[in-house]
Amino acid sequence: MTAPALSRTTLTFTDRAEALGHFFSRAGEAPRLLAYDEEMGCPLSTSLAALEWTHAVGILFDGDLIHAARLGGETAAVVVERKEEGRRLFVYIGPRMDAPPADPYEGTLLYDEPGVRAYLFAQRAQALAHFLRATQGVGAVVSLLSRRAPEVRHVRRWLEGLLKDPAPLRSSALLAGWFATSGAGFLFLPRGAGDPLVYEEVGIVG
Repeated sequence: MTAPALSRTTLTFTDRAEALGHFFSRAGEAPRLLAYDEEMGCPLSTSLAALEWTHAVGILFDGDLIHAARLGGETAAVVVERKEEGRRLFVYIGPRMDAPPADPYEGTLLYDEPGVRAYLFAQRAQALAHFLRATQGVGAVVSLLSRRAPEVRHVRRWLEGLLKDPAPLRSSALLAGWFATSGAGFLFLPRGAGDPLVYEEVGIVG
């Protein structure tokens, strides 16, 4: 079966407010992720590899909803929502080195493997609080200002489409991203002083 052709649109903005206005206008009601530190953004240089690896070993599932994620050069951490027996559960997954000295009293240890530790939470706020304690929010994105968090399947699909042919003038620091079934949009911070913000949108042709 032939994969559908993808369209790509790239726009640059010198004004931050104008760039964010365009992003939210294009996002509409789509699930989105926003950088926790809007001056740093979230580096995407290892994002696709991290998603592919966690999917391959069964840590993340296509139907998981991403509420928070931090991608580093050697480590990654994430909070995902899953449904089990009709209940919404929130799972923090991250490297053991990033975990605080004490286990979170709100959560239950799900598994503790070499290099990876996971906790189960009943409440989103508790899972996000542990994520921020463990990572300090450095280089993280959080699902905000949308009714639903993005699905792993859509994040993987559109990141792959985006990173196949990167725009030459943009950085890898993501300020905001929206993800839908038919497409996604990404707003990147400037590469340096005087450079523009870059918005890229990928989607199915037609």
